[in-house]
Parts: sequence; C-alpha cells; structure tokens
Amino acid sequence: MAVLVIVAVVAVVAMGGGDDKKPKAAAAVRVLPKVYVNTPANPQVKKLADRGKDKRPLNKSEVFGDDDKSVAHGKYTFTLAGADVAGDCKAVTWGQELQTDLDKYACTQVARGAYVSNDKQYVGQFLALNLASLQGAEQVVRDLDPNSGAGFVSPLTVKGSTNFSGGFSAAYSQSFGHYVVISWVEKAGGAQPQTMNELLDASIAIERADDFVWERLVLAGE
Repeated sequence: MAVLVIVAVVAVVAMGGGDDKKPKAAAAVRVLPKVYVNTPANPQVKKLADRGKDKRPLNKSEVFGDDDKSVAHGKYTFTLAGADVAGDCKAVTWGQELQTDLDKYACTQVARGAYVSNDKQYVGQFLALNLASLQGAEQVVRDLDPNSGAGFVSPLTVKGSTNFSGGFSAAYSQSFGHYVVISWVEKAGGAQPQTMNELLDASIAIERADDFVWERLVLAGE
C-alpha cells in the first residue's frame, strides 16, 4: 500500500455554479478541495504506464470489492456508502480544460467511491481515472490542481448518507501508471480541521482502496 508523500500544498477557494444543460449525472455541485497535494508518479508501477498492457476495463467489484468496503488508518475507519464506475468521463467531471484533456488522453472510466467514517465525523471520496498512458495521467493531475482552473471530478452523492458539503476539504493525488488515484476527505459539515494531519491521516485510510492497482500490476506480468 503506497503512502502519500506531501510534496506541495496549495490552498484554494472552492468554486460554485453549474450548467443546467448538462445531463443529470454531471449536475452535482462543483466542489474543489481547499488543499490539493500531488505526489510524483509511483515508480513501482512502470509496467502500467501504457493501457495497451492493461486493456481490461475496471469494474465496480474490482475497485470496491469486499476488502475495500471498510478501510482504516490509525484511528480513522471508513465504510463504503456507495460506489460507481462511469464510462463517460465528462459526465462525472466539470471544467472545459480538464474535459478536453480527458478526451485527448482517452479517459475511458472514472471510478468513485463515497466513504463515511464510522463515527460520522468525516467523509471521503476515492477516485480513480483510467487514462491511456502515464503521460495522460500526469497531465490530468496537473489539471486537477485547483490553481489551474481546469476543473475537477464531481464527488459521488449517496442518498441517505453524509455527503461533501463544499466546505474545507483536502485531496491527495498520484499517478499509478495510466491511472490517476485521488483520496479526498472532509470533516462532516465542512469545518476546517485543527491541523492538516487530521485530513492527511483520514486520506491515507481512503487511499487503502487502491488495491486494484497492485492487482493489475501482478496481472501485467514482467
């Protein structure tokens, strides 16, 4: 299990607004993290740099299987409240520049899992984008930096569960070969934490759902 290494922290202001002409799947509130941290591409998964060696599409049970229904790190334990694997990357993202690059680099899927901490004090989103290559994944993590203004992924909303409020949240991204993986966390209600270590530690719990990457690495062979 990879642990994110903080290399940069950027504080940004959350953006609002919407587009009534977009399909319902893309009409979720446009939420940006207040803090965005991207870790350099994971060098252990070079065999996954090209989707040509990993052609089988992701499925929900693979990304959010039994081992990922409950994830934990330290004092933080989260339970999966809902999951989705979209085959239309534009439908679950917003921002013209981001969506242009998703087209350019052949994004075929966006997996989203909504998690709620067992004490109901934190909410999390695990996101995975399936691009054609590491080059595309690296461009997308740059686009996702809120300072770029390119756009972001819409959080998955789950009926009857605590969802992202649009308050203070932190997202931690990394390229794993042709995949972009993001763990995104917020205190329930959107309050700012006393220290960023709260959200960092909570994000490491959410990041535990990246098991599918390592399984794909084994399947890719030598």
